[in-house]
Parts: sequence; C-alpha cells; structure tokens
Amino acid sequence: MQFNRISTFGRLGAAAAALLAPVVAFAQDAAAPAAEAAAAAPVPDKGDTAFMFIATLLVLFMLMPGIALFYGGLVRAKNMLSVLMQCTVAGSAIMLAWVIYGYSFAFGGGTSPFWGGTAKLFLSGVTMDSTAATFSDGVVIPEFIFVMFQMTFAALTPALIVGAFAERIKFSASILFCLLWVTFVYFPIAHMVWDANGLIFGWGALDFAGGTVVHINAGLAGLIGAIMVGKRTGYGKDMMAPHSMTLTLVGAAMLWVGWFGFNAGSNLEASGGAMLATVNTFVATAAAVLSWCVVETFARGKASLLGAVSGMIAGLVAITPAAGIAGPMGAIVMGLLVSPICYFFISVIKNKFGYDDTADVFGVHGVGGFFGALATGIFASSSLGGIGYAEGVTMGGQFMTQLYAVIVTIVWCGIGSVILYKIVDLIVGLRVTVEAEREGLDLSTHGEAAYHS
Repeated sequence: MQFNRISTFGRLGAAAAALLAPVVAFAQDAAAPAAEAAAAAPVPDKGDTAFMFIATLLVLFMLMPGIALFYGGLVRAKNMLSVLMQCTVAGSAIMLAWVIYGYSFAFGGGTSPFWGGTAKLFLSGVTMDSTAATFSDGVVIPEFIFVMFQMTFAALTPALIVGAFAERIKFSASILFCLLWVTFVYFPIAHMVWDANGLIFGWGALDFAGGTVVHINAGLAGLIGAIMVGKRTGYGKDMMAPHSMTLTLVGAAMLWVGWFGFNAGSNLEASGGAMLATVNTFVATAAAVLSWCVVETFARGKASLLGAVSGMIAGLVAITPAAGIAGPMGAIVMGLLVSPICYFFISVIKNKFGYDDTADVFGVHGVGGFFGALATGIFASSSLGGIGYAEGVTMGGQFMTQLYAVIVTIVWCGIGSVILYKIVDLIVGLRVTVEAEREGLDLSTHGEAAYHS
C-alpha cells in the first residue's frame, strides 16, 4: 500500500485540533481582556513628543546661558561670575529636587488643593510607558517629557530671583534659599494653578504659561530679598552701571528665543494653540520693545539699549499667561501697555521707596506679571480676538477670578519668602562682609575673575 503522508498528517492534525480546541478557546478568552486593554492604551503622538522635547531644551536655554548672561551683563565686572555660578548651581540643585520630590508635590495626583502629595516621590510610577494628557482628547505624550518640561520651569524660576539681590548675597545663602523657596512656594503654587485638583485651577483662573507661577512669584520674592538682604555698599554713591550691555543683549535675545519653548510648549502639543502662543510671543514682545523706547525718548530724551532690552523682557512676561489665550491684536495691545507701567515702577516707585533691586526683577517680572495676569482676563474675550471664556463666564467675572489668583499668589509667596529668608539668615547668614563685597564676589567667594587685563 502506498503511504499517503498528506492524508495521514491531515487526519492526525484534525484529531489534534479537536483535542486542543477547548484549550485554545480558553486561552483566547483569557487573552481577550488583555488584548482589549492593549488596544485601549493611549499611544504617545511622536510629533507632539518631538515638539515637547524641543520646547524643553529651549526652556533650558533660557536658564543656561540666557538668564545667566542677561543678569551677568547687568552687574559690575567683579561680580559677573558670581551671578553665573548662582544660576548654574541653583538650577542644577533644583533639577535634582524636582525628580526626587518636586514633581510629586506639584503633580503627584493628590486631591489636596494645595499640593500634589507623595505618590510620585523619586518619580515612582513614571516609566517609559506612562503618559501625560495634552489639551486634546485622546492625545498623550510620554510622562517623562512632561516631567522634564516642568522641571525646566522649576529650575528657571528661582534663577530669576537671583538678579534682585545680586552683588551682595552669600553664595551658600542664595542656593539654600532657592532650594527652600521652590519647595515651599513654587511647588505648591504650581499645583494650585496648573493641576486639575489645584485651588486656583478650580476657580477657573487662566494662566497659560506661568504669569502667577513664575513671574509674580519670582518678582515678589526678588523684591522681598532686595529689601531683606539690604542695599549694596555704596548704593546711590558709587558707579554701579552694567558692565556689559553687549552680554545683557545676548542673554536677553537667548531668553526671547527660549521663550518660544516656554510659551508654545505650554500647549503640550504641536497644534494651532501652540502656533497662537508663538505669534503672540513675537508680536507682544516687539510691541513692548518699541513702546519702552518711545516712553524713554519722551522721559529722558534718548532711547537706550537697556530700555529696549527691559521692554523685551516686560513684553515676554506680560504675554506669558495669555500666550495661548489672547489674539494677536490683543497681544500687541498688552505689549504696548506693559512697558509704560514697568518703566513707571522702575523710574518712580523704586526711587521713591529706595530699595535696591539690582536687575529690576520686581519692576519687570513682578509688575509685568501682575499686569499680564489681570489683562489675560480681559483679552481672553472673543470680542477682542481671544479664545473666549468658559460657558456662563463674563469678562468681569473672569477678571475677578484673575485678581483672586494674583492675591493668593502674593500672600503665599510673600509670607513664605519672608519666613524663608529669615531661616536662611539664621542658618548661614544672608550677606557677605563689606570687605568681600568691595573686592567683588568673583574673587572673594569663588577665587577667580571673569576678565583679566
């Protein structure tokens, strides 16, 4: 008899299939929920992820070397390196604090209106597969990129404060204060404003990229620091003009470039909202530069580079909370208005009260932040070209919500900053000696000089 391999194997295969059918069916039933879960799991959008990666690097560029060079040029040559060191070391320390506990305190998923809890200490639960939501339903990005983007915000904000007490604070005091300040002031405010469970978020306050969290926070802390650390030795008598307006412009230009990551990145995805934030960052800043030059020409008879640069930063600060909310024409109006307001505070109010804010942190960031936060409530109106209000919200109602958010930020930051400066003063002392200050902090603190003749 001829052996038919095909028919024999066919009969054996059919028998085996019949015997294994219940097992296969059971395995398929068991695998079905897992397959459905896998199918339902959101997949990060690669384009949005790449966009947020670039935005994160741009915000880092604002810190290093942007704000460092901007402030470095504004101080005297003998204190140049001290400012660079404070920005570099404070930023590095806060990056570590952010991944250890800061991310959890701000965005840990807790239900408290004031902080995010401890669930994500040491980035617990943050993996390559975990995701963070964007503003579009179903669109997500890797949680790691959200962690890093917010980390750059946390590292940058205390560096803004450094300019207020530059040229006379101890290096150790500056770093310790920045670490304490982000822990007890910045992280809670970030949670209140940007987390879904936060107090100010729940009120419906609008802060697209950090008018309250970054600029009002840093500006007010800078003012308090300038007062509590005290005036520079020889203030009002010695020449204390910026030693390099060239470096100040270089740093400011880097800030403007980096600010596109700051504002557009706050949209969390590469969509029309990010492009609205981008165009607003262009036009509001340009309008503020021109506005400051005009005001200065009328007030002093000449427009200065220092004034143009100050207007640049003021415009960037003002549009930050409204970047993805106001329309381009509204952004231009905000830029035109913020410069005269900041100029008045720097040239009149500062002189009247006599506080020594080295780089005018309060006059630009604080006052510009106040204006921007409140103006956002107005220029969000669709009748003025903005994206409009939530259903049932009026312009007056939104303005009052913005005002409440500003007040909470002022109270929290003001009280917290005073206490923290006192604590730092008790631990290490806030101020260098008069001899060290006269020699310059570069040599007396770091043993090196920025320039050699």
